[in-house]
Parts: sequence; C-alpha cells; structure tokens
Amino acid sequence: MDLQITNYNNRFHIKGTLNKLSLKTFNSHFANIFDRLDNVLLDIESVESIDRAGVMALARLHNESITKSKKLSIVGLGCKELYDHFKSEESATIQVSAGSIVAA
Repeated sequence: MDLQITNYNNRFHIKGTLNKLSLKTFNSHFANIFDRLDNVLLDIESVESIDRAGVMALARLHNESITKSKKLSIVGLGCKELYDHFKSEESATIQVSAGSIVAA
C-alpha cells in the first residue's frame, strides 16, 4: 500500500508502507516541520510495514526535534521493526555500570 499522510491539529496519521520507495513523500511532508510547529504527534498505528530507510527517517525526525527543542510524540503500535529500533537505542544509551565514571 502507498504511503498516506493526513493531518489534523498537529496530529499526523501515517498509513501504508514506509520504505525506501515512499521516503520522498514522507520527507517532503515533514521537511522543516519544526520550523512551523512546536508540537508534532505521529500516529503510526496504520503503518503496515517499514524498512531500514523508514526507521532512519523517523529517527532523523526525532533527532531534529531534539536539536530544535521541539516535541515529537510517536503513538500507535505500528511495526515491530520500529519498536525494536528505538528500544535497542534506548537500552544502549541507558546502560551504565554502578560506580562508573562517565564523561561527556
């Protein structure tokens, strides 16, 4: 299924397949989104499948929100691939042994 993005009150409903082929649609829809909005909510409940390129597009959007101090919320179960990606990043950045010295 092609990628469909609908918007209502800063809530973006993403439906279909988010992959390398649909990335142009995704990127054009969310280009400079945080210059226009302070709060963005992505509903990925209807995303049927996602590949590495799609996961990386969401990760870039997430990083942009952090860089610009804006809020990005991703809701919905979506795909297991997306959940696994962000879960592995979270656990990789949180694991620090007790008594360790951490320098930034």
